[in-house]
Amino acid sequence: MKMIIAIVHDNDADTLTQAFTAASFRVTRVASTGGFLRSGVVTMLLGVEDGQVDAVIETVRNALPPKGTEKRATVFVVPVTHFEQV
Repeated sequence: MKMIIAIVHDNDADTLTQAFTAASFRVTRVASTGGFLRSGVVTMLLGVEDGQVDAVIETVRNALPPKGTEKRATVFVVPVTHFEQV
């Protein structure tokens, strides 16, 4: 299992959330500020199986294509050793 952390501009968050849900991925949105994309960002968290990682990244690429040389998302893929819902 993997945890995918996607950091996007707040004005791109709705577009990406809709793309994730249309592709049947569950996503948690957290309003945030920070250094990667400066202020006004949203952090999105997705827990997916290993085989779904490429599909999630492709969803990000399709929903938020680069504008010129500007990148629109920073994506981290982190291994999950334990998952539990309580």
